[in-house]
Amino acid sequence: MTYVLGVDGGGSKTICVLMDDLSQVLGYGEAGPSNYQSIGIEATLESIKSAIKNAVEAVTITNTLKIDAVCLGLAGVGRAADIEVVKGLVEELQNHKSLRVIWALQPENIVICNDALIALVGGIGQPVGIVVAAGTGSIVFGRNHEGHTKRVGGWGYILGDEGSAYKIAIAGMNAALKSYDRREISTSLIEGFKQHLDLESIEDLIEVVYRREWGVKQIAALAPVVDLAAASGDIVANIIIDDAVKNLVKATSTVIDTIFSADSILEVVTTGSVWRGRCKIHERFAASLVKKFPNVNVIFPRYEPAYGAGLLALQTTQN
Repeated sequence: MTYVLGVDGGGSKTICVLMDDLSQVLGYGEAGPSNYQSIGIEATLESIKSAIKNAVEAVTITNTLKIDAVCLGLAGVGRAADIEVVKGLVEELQNHKSLRVIWALQPENIVICNDALIALVGGIGQPVGIVVAAGTGSIVFGRNHEGHTKRVGGWGYILGDEGSAYKIAIAGMNAALKSYDRREISTSLIEGFKQHLDLESIEDLIEVVYRREWGVKQIAALAPVVDLAAASGDIVANIIIDDAVKNLVKATSTVIDTIFSADSILEVVTTGSVWRGRCKIHERFAASLVKKFPNVNVIFPRYEPAYGAGLLALQTTQN
């Protein structure tokens, strides 16, 4: 029996799955964040080690498993230099005796990639297609049958992230303040933000955003205010949602045009909090994209990213 580990490491948590050669999940472990760009390599190592330990300990009470392959899909890993850093992390992992595993890894059985690839593979169930991730940030990533990849976006909240919860929230607050100034048409977003944040006046947004030193995640968490207003028919909120859809469709179209043919039959998986809104943003996106590419099927994820990492690890044992 072949056993592999799939690791999904993000900015808030790390998930590890233990899988066999029948693609069955035998163990599941969760730990803290593992974006080494923000928390450092030592903290990342501890999170991954804990997630692996939690995934294997239920299966290894009476025996020790031999791990034949591993895939680490980590946030913030996109450059060659990042991959070298994580290779060193994998070497350190193999020296930790606290894990009830026997490492039988060859270089070709170690997969290190960014979290977009494992989201694609997990979401679709195979390594071909496109993932459109729209949560706190946004990125579109595709891979074709030849193994060619294309990324669009993922540049962060200052330089990019169009269509993300952060950009939707910022646009919503901006629109509410412009309406309050009477520079733009009336919008229910004013009352929406006041109620959501328990403000006496929309002017108090200044205190919330600036003086409380709110970060990206706190601001992105305000996107549901815009979503709810759009679902209720607010014109301004719907313009913001339509703009988000337009940006995400443009990014996805760029990936299709770059590594697929216009008539390709392919699946596009959507991941992230933005797609769970009430204003039918998923339906709007799907309708707009299918209008341009009739053979595209827009879906929600079939499996989680950690499972996608496990599939990529397993693939290396079958070549």
